[in-house]
Amino acid sequence: MNPVYVDNNATTRVAPEVLEEMLPYFSELYGNPSSMHSFGGNVARKIKEARERVAEMIGATPGEILFTSCGTESDSTAIRAALISNPDKKHIITSRVEHPAIKNLFENLAKNGYRATFVPVDSKGVLDLDYLYRHLDDDTAVVSVMWANNESGVIFPVEEIAQAVNAKGIVFHTDAVQAVGKVPVNMKKVKADMLSLSGHKIHAPKGIGALYIRKGTKFSPFLIGGHQESGRRGGTENVASIIGLGKASEMALSHLTEMKTRIKKMRDKLETSLVKAVPNTMINGDKDHRLPNTSSIGFEFVEGEAILLMMDEFGICASSGSACTSGSLEPSHVLRAMGVPFTAAHGSIRFSLSTYNTEKEIDFIIEKVPPIIKRLRELSPFWKNTKCE
Repeated sequence: MNPVYVDNNATTRVAPEVLEEMLPYFSELYGNPSSMHSFGGNVARKIKEARERVAEMIGATPGEILFTSCGTESDSTAIRAALISNPDKKHIITSRVEHPAIKNLFENLAKNGYRATFVPVDSKGVLDLDYLYRHLDDDTAVVSVMWANNESGVIFPVEEIAQAVNAKGIVFHTDAVQAVGKVPVNMKKVKADMLSLSGHKIHAPKGIGALYIRKGTKFSPFLIGGHQESGRRGGTENVASIIGLGKASEMALSHLTEMKTRIKKMRDKLETSLVKAVPNTMINGDKDHRLPNTSSIGFEFVEGEAILLMMDEFGICASSGSACTSGSLEPSHVLRAMGVPFTAAHGSIRFSLSTYNTEKEIDFIIEKVPPIIKRLRELSPFWKNTKCE
C-alpha cells in the first residue's frame, strides 16, 4: 500500500530531479572542491551554481548564502553570531511558538546569563506586535521570529518586524524553514539580517541547510576550521547535498504559483469537508494568513495519537498536535500558547501537503477520517459525558 503522505512540514520526499542531479557526485565526480586540480574545480563550479540557485529562490546574492547541515545549525549559528557581535547586550527576544531549534536555544541562553522575552500570540496564533515592540531596548542583542509556524501555518509579518527591529539597531533573524518554497521570500524587501532554511522541507535531502547573512552583517563562525564557505564555516562541503539543495531551490521557486492555487485548493477542500462531516471540530490558526499547504484541525474529545494510529492503518501519514510521543501528555507548546481548548488541543492533527499530493488522496482522507473520529468518540468517556452526541 502506497502511503498517503500529508506530513510534508515534517519532511518531504527527495524529488527525482534532485536525486538525479546529486548521484554523479557520490561516484564519478568525487573530487574535493577545495583542491587545485581541475577535477576538484569542476565540483567547486557546481557548488557555485547551487549557491546561485539558493540565492535566487530567496532574492539574495550568492555571497550572502552560507551552507550548513540543517535548519537547526543555521538557527544556532545566527543567534550565537549575533550574541558574539554584541557581547555587552544580554537581552534576547523570540516568540512563544517558535520551533524547538529556537525555543530550546533561547531557554538555554536564559539559564546562562541572558534575559529572554517570549512574545505571546492570540487565539489565532497571530503575534502580539505591540508586546514585541514595547520590549525592544538598548540591551537587546537579537530578535528571532519565525516566518511561518510549522504547526498552525500562521505567517508572521516579518517585513514589518524587520523594519522596526532594524530601526533600533538590533540584529533580526527569521527562521524561514517552513516558509521557503511555499510563499514568496524576497530578501531585497525583507530587511532581515539573517534567515535560516532547510533542504528536507523543499524536496532536497536531509542533512543540508543554508543561512542567509545580509551583506555587512557582523558574523562569527560557529564551526572553526578550514577556509570553506569563505571562512564562515569550517569543514569539507557536503557536495552532493549542496547540489541537491540547489536543484530543489530552483524547483521550489517554479512551484510557488502551484502552491497558492492547486495545493491551497486541496487544503481548503480537506478542511471544509472534514469540518462539515465531523461535529465539534475546529481549525487552529488564522485562516487568512497562513501557509497554503498547512491545516491544523482540532477534533474534540479524542486523542491525536489514537487518530494517527488509526489513519496509519489506511496508510495516511500526518502529525499530531501534542507531544505524547516525546513522553509528555501535554499538547504542543504552540497550541497551548494559542489557548486552544484542552478538548481540541489533544485531538489536533496537522495535515501538510506538497506538490506531489493529488485530489484522489484528499478524497481518500475525507472518506476515512470521519469514521475514525466517530469510532474513537464512541470509546471516549469524555465524549459520552457531554451533550455532543
